[in-house]
Formats: sequence, structure tokens, C-alpha cells
Amino acid sequence: MKKKLSAVLLSSLLLLSACSSNSGNTTKPSDQASPGTKEITVWAWDKNFNIAAMKLAEEAYVKDHPDVKINIVEYAQDDIIQKLNTGLNSGTTSGLPNVVLIEDYRAQSFLKAYPDSFQDLSSSIKASDFADYKIGSTSLNGKQYGLPFDSGVTGLYVRTDYLQQAGYKVDDMKNIDWDKFIEIGKAVKAKTGKDMLTQDPNDLGLIRMMIQSAGSWYLKSDGSTPDLKDNAALKDAFQTYKTLMSANIVKITSDWNSFLAGFNSGAVATVPTGNWITPSVKAQADQSGKWAVVPFPKLKNTANSVNASNLGGSSWYVLNSPGKELAADFLGKTLGSNVDLYQKMLTNIGVIGTYKPAASGDAYTKADEFFGGQKISSDFATWTTQIPKVNYGMHTYEIEDILKVEAQSYLKGTDLNKVLSDAQSQAESQIK
Repeated sequence: MKKKLSAVLLSSLLLLSACSSNSGNTTKPSDQASPGTKEITVWAWDKNFNIAAMKLAEEAYVKDHPDVKINIVEYAQDDIIQKLNTGLNSGTTSGLPNVVLIEDYRAQSFLKAYPDSFQDLSSSIKASDFADYKIGSTSLNGKQYGLPFDSGVTGLYVRTDYLQQAGYKVDDMKNIDWDKFIEIGKAVKAKTGKDMLTQDPNDLGLIRMMIQSAGSWYLKSDGSTPDLKDNAALKDAFQTYKTLMSANIVKITSDWNSFLAGFNSGAVATVPTGNWITPSVKAQADQSGKWAVVPFPKLKNTANSVNASNLGGSSWYVLNSPGKELAADFLGKTLGSNVDLYQKMLTNIGVIGTYKPAASGDAYTKADEFFGGQKISSDFATWTTQIPKVNYGMHTYEIEDILKVEAQSYLKGTDLNKVLSDAQSQAESQIK
């Protein structure tokens, strides 16, 4: 492992140490294990999503394994990163959990930095049962280390009433490219006065979605070599982004709350993002029946771009420490194979998993009246199987820090070839 990576990891520890904590919130803090009880400790973030899903997995497992106690501990994601790096850098798993949730964009950094610290789950789960695109980030050198969890499959949420006012139907928005999206957006703005979407100039989520729709990423397939200057999909995405931002159909936002307010207030006609936004869209009850979800737009000038992409998502890992066999068994018999569990997670929490056998269950095929009776979970499950597989590699966030600055330079008039060439040079010098 290169010295530069170690330096990056160590600097991350210093930056994050201020927000770290020595204690987390367990789901059952007052419980004490009975004599002879075997224990599994799990770390994750987001009590209403990941933690809630793990509680359902716990219920399913202890029903048949009453001698096992599962301690589910909630930490902020940054705290988990800091604590894992601190422990694994010291060469010990003491004080670390048996099972941990890691964001897919960060997974390769951990697997490559600490190659002997994670348990091979190849014999505990059947990798082919999960969405193909998740395997790139959760495996290394032919071994399956992560249990793929939630899908970050994207969709284009659209206000059907605004479309109708502009003379369009939902079908007119299906399987389109971004040029068509902009064309329709201009008509919607002219007829309704509503912007087409929100954008935070400091958030490159839309660029991520655009390039993954073409099976491309910021890095080459090795997951470590920057691929910016000669990346045709990235160039197309930047050009598309500039055209979009110049079309007078974008409402500029600056943070998460203003992003939510954009569609909850009715100020924008579409929301192109991951399916995890569904509960936030549905939070505005008086908009029921006014929304639909269609496939994510593709890049017009990139031949292999498709109407499917991803934003976000995480997976579960077992540390190579005492209790690893029990932890692997727990994951394998719950999130690795239990179709009924996935039905409950979708119904109770809204988790769209990437376990393919679960997608035909009743919860996935249920009509959603908020979206006009559309079976959106079934649609998302279908689109999940169409997401191009890419290797997120080790440097997603470092490269995006570079691209955020260069993107603004491009929007202000700098030549795109120079912008991407400069970004390439910076990336090569910073992440060696």
C-alpha cells in the first residue's frame, strides 16, 4: 500500500477526531447477555434506515438462534470511518465491531488499505443473487468481502400536473436523454413558471449519476488511476451540465434543507436522484397523486449511456476477528438469503435492497397511491438490474474536491479540455 494512502488516512483521522465519540447508542443498552450467550456487535448510521433494517435482521435471526445477542450500535458515518481507521491502523480489531456498514464509495479504500482485516464472505452469500453493479465495490481480487445492501438506484421524479400544463404526458419523460429533458424543461418553465430541478453547485451528485449511466467513473477500471482528461463520458456530462445550468430551468440551492424545500414547496417539476428520496417526496401529503417516477435520463452523445444509474448505497462487512464465523452466519441467513426480511424492510422502512430474489415479492409489486397507483418499488428493482457496473475505487471524494473547483471554472468560461487536463494533473499529484 502506497505511503500516500497512509498519509490520507492519517490526515482523515486528525480531521475527524473532533467529532468522534467513545460511545454510541445501542438498541438495547440495558440488556445484559445471559451466561452462554454468543454476541455480535454491529456498527451503522441512520436509525431510521440502516439501524432499523438491522433490527429487523436481528429479529429474524434470534428467532432461530435464541443463544445469540446482537448489539446494534449507532454512530455517525464519519465516526465509524474514524474509529475503523484508528483501530485497523494500529493493527488490531480490539474494540471494533463484528459487523460494520461501509458506504460503497469508500469500500475499496478500506479493503485495499487493510487487506487482511475483513472476512471473505464468498461462502456465506451467493454474490450472483445481488445486483451486478454492487459487486465491483464490495469485492477484491476475486473474493466477496461485502454483503451488498441497499440500492441507490436513481429515478426521475416528475410532477405530472406541471407536465400536463406544459402539454406533456408522463410517457414523454420516459427513457429520454438530457437534451430532451432540457427541451421539456424550457416548455414547463414557460407555461408554469416552475424550474425543472434544483442544483447545489458544490454537489456533483448529478455528474456522478450521469457518468455511471455510461459505465464510467473518475478512475480507470483498476480503481486507482485517475481518468479525467480523456474520459469521454465525463466530458459529455460536463457539457450537459453546463447546458442545463445555462437553460434558465435550474433553482440553485445550497444545502440539504433547501433541496428538500425545492420539491416539497412545489417550486420544481422534477427530482433526478436516488430512490432513497421517496419518503421525503411523500412527506408532502397534499401532493399525493401529482407525482410519477420515470427512468433516469441518459447522456445523448455517449453511445453506451443507459436510462439507469446509482447514487449512494452501502454494504455490510465482517471484520476478521474473533466471532467472524458467527457474524458471517448472521448476515448470510438474514440479509444474504431471507426474502421475507426484504419484504418487511421495504414495507416498514422503505429499503429497496439489491437482493434479486426479493424483487418479485408482494411488497415490491404493491401499487403506491401517492404516485398515482404506480408500482414504483417494482420499477426501481427493475432499474437496479440495469445499472452499469463501475469500480468506485479509492478516491471518489478526493477527486470530487478537485472537480468542484474545476466545474465552476468551466461554467465561467474556461475551456473544457483545459479544465479536465488540469483536474487530471491535480489528481495524479495528490493521490499517488
